[in-house]
Amino acid sequence: MAVVEWKKEGNAAILYMNNGENRHNPDFAAGMLDALEAIKADSTITATVLTSTDPKNFSLGIDVPWLGERMNAKDDKAIRDFMYAMNDVFRSLLLYPMPVIAAINGHAFGNGAILSCACDFRFMKSDRGYFCFPEVDLGIPFLPGMIAWVKKAFPYYKFQEMKYTGRRVGALELAEHHVLEKASADQDELMKDALAFAATFNKKRGIFGEMKKRMHKHIVEIMEKEDPAFIDALFLLVTD
Repeated sequence: MAVVEWKKEGNAAILYMNNGENRHNPDFAAGMLDALEAIKADSTITATVLTSTDPKNFSLGIDVPWLGERMNAKDDKAIRDFMYAMNDVFRSLLLYPMPVIAAINGHAFGNGAILSCACDFRFMKSDRGYFCFPEVDLGIPFLPGMIAWVKKAFPYYKFQEMKYTGRRVGALELAEHHVLEKASADQDELMKDALAFAATFNKKRGIFGEMKKRMHKHIVEIMEKEDPAFIDALFLLVTD
């Protein structure tokens, strides 16, 4: 079974993260980029819904065992290459020429939560699952680009609170602060809501992509101009 798969439903693509906790590692990044390109190649698709096949987890972020192995091997190149590859995933979502809707069907922690923020819209089921930025407790600061695109998804005061406390929150609280389009009751309603919302989009890709390019120009510039210095120094930082 592929780490990332997709299927077409009507004029929408459902992009499935397909590996349990959906930890981010080089295979995940490559699978995401390949799937996004394949979806884009079908000109009849007008929206993409990102979700998980695991009933408990949307994505728990970085693949810690993989990262630990690379750190123990002092393989800083592999770590840096992975970080750049994930930035390619985030950049692709930010500039994707159609709406990308995260259907958060379970826990979204760390890089998994950040991944949903790179999407244009978010739905989350309210009967199970937490959303959390635990980096403050893990000793891993956000990259400048991460801060920039999470701020597009969160009101600043709420992002500051969650970033500095590492507190877990549920869908109802996120919906109250307009991070979500809706807190759906359960899994069935989540996918029904996300796909119904996706069906409202029938925009021309040229104008949609250009609008996202202009809207997120400052974020992409931060990723390109500021992130490299932190990524290149990451190996020293995490092993200090």
